[in-house]
Amino acid sequence: MIQTPHKVATFFGCIGTDHFGEILKQKAEEAHVDARYYQQTQEPTGTCAACITGDNRSLVANLAAANCYNKEKHLDLDGNWELVEKAKVYYIAGFFLTVSPESILKVAKHASENNKIFSLNLSAPFISQFFKEAMMKVMPYVDILFGNETEAATFAKEQGFEETDDIAEIARRAQSLPKVNKKRQRVVVFTQGKDDTVATIGEKVTMFSVLDIDQNDIVDTNGAGDAFVGGFLSELVQERPLEECIRAGHYAANVIIRRAGCTFPEKPDFP
Repeated sequence: MIQTPHKVATFFGCIGTDHFGEILKQKAEEAHVDARYYQQTQEPTGTCAACITGDNRSLVANLAAANCYNKEKHLDLDGNWELVEKAKVYYIAGFFLTVSPESILKVAKHASENNKIFSLNLSAPFISQFFKEAMMKVMPYVDILFGNETEAATFAKEQGFEETDDIAEIARRAQSLPKVNKKRQRVVVFTQGKDDTVATIGEKVTMFSVLDIDQNDIVDTNGAGDAFVGGFLSELVQERPLEECIRAGHYAANVIIRRAGCTFPEKPDFP
């Protein structure tokens, strides 16, 4: 999708008036993403240090401006909300529940009322633990729920899923949680690193094998989950079947873990 010359995606976020903010603007432009940033002067643009050891990682984030997003000063503006209304698919990281849950709910309700697709990522175990109330206010509007095996296990524990540690069973129970828009059955997708990806298709839970990779070819696993979601959504917006969305997600994740940083080659070889 990012190979197309036109902008197929809009991104909202918050940055500062600094060098790192300019980098984010530049990178969005290079990727043909229509980035509409709320730019404020109180905090600098957020930054994150990633330490990679083998196929593991450690992150230290200075959220800074990322914590400053303001619904009234950005999302509610006519020009920005018009872009929301034009969209057909929405994706929000669970991290944003710590910043502006009211923004998430506004978008989620719009999606539900207009039978559009709203997707959410569990993002990290602490979101399910310490922001459970905000998450569960949004959950009835979630059409597609993403997460990894660790996030899924924590979510299950916080939801009291009878102490099951089976990821497939957790996916099934998450799929059956209350939902507002009955026209769309919730899809739950849980990745498990090198192990099979778990996804609900209707009432059925299906396992999808990931692409093989030699351990020596793994350079940087940071961003693998985000790349998976990006690949998944690139097929979803083209109305491809769930199996193709997952195949694209696996491809994207497999590509980026072979490279330093969450980067892609000039031309994809996705069949």
